Amino acid sequence: MSNPDPISAHILVVDDDERIRSLLRRFLMRNDFLVTTARDAAHARRLLSGLDFDLIVLDVMMPGEDGFSLTRDLRKRAQTPILLLTAKGEIEDRISGLESGADDYLAKPFEPRELLLRIAAILRRVPASENRGPKFLSIGPLRYDADKGELWQGDAPLRLTGTEQALLRRLADTPRQPVSRAELIEDMGRSPSEDAGENSERAIDVQITRLRRKIEPDPREPRYLQTVRGMGYMLVPD
Repeated sequence: MSNPDPISAHILVVDDDERIRSLLRRFLMRNDFLVTTARDAAHARRLLSGLDFDLIVLDVMMPGEDGFSLTRDLRKRAQTPILLLTAKGEIEDRISGLESGADDYLAKPFEPRELLLRIAAILRRVPASENRGPKFLSIGPLRYDADKGELWQGDAPLRLTGTEQALLRRLADTPRQPVSRAELIEDMGRSPSEDAGENSERAIDVQITRLRRKIEPDPREPRYLQTVRGMGYMLVPD
């Protein structure tokens, strides 16, 4: 089933259950959404401080700060649409969710198609985010469409993997500003343990190398996707 919204919306999925996070991420990505995941409210706040999202799919029942509290706080400074998920389906909980500022409420368990339809309905009601970086970026002979997450060479699109697309979109959100490896790891929806941290950073380095092969005239001397020593990576468009 294809994405019901024509724009490849960037969705933040917040759920403390790793299995549910993974299932939602794979399902939404198969339907052409760009997806970032967070394991709790604190993780979501860190992501929201550096990224703009078109919609947040937020679990209510989480350890620490719950979804109701996070929704109320986000509504004080942002109008990003929020779809709440919970195992509870009582009327009182639905009312609490809507009163906290959520746009919609879906009780678990739910049919994946219903989730898609509710997301599509919410996105139709709200304008696209205007707070991101430039809509189009020139990278040498290439043109990057930030809204669609597409890279073009003339009239021909260049194929990007899901990870490459997510990396390029994140770096394009803040052009000419370095982004740390740790931020990129979290933005890719991963939550590595301390033991796995070094391997996760190596995985980001590998993905950056692959992306450079697609956008750099000479990947060994990168001009557009630069390494910032001691900090991370930075996209420097023309």
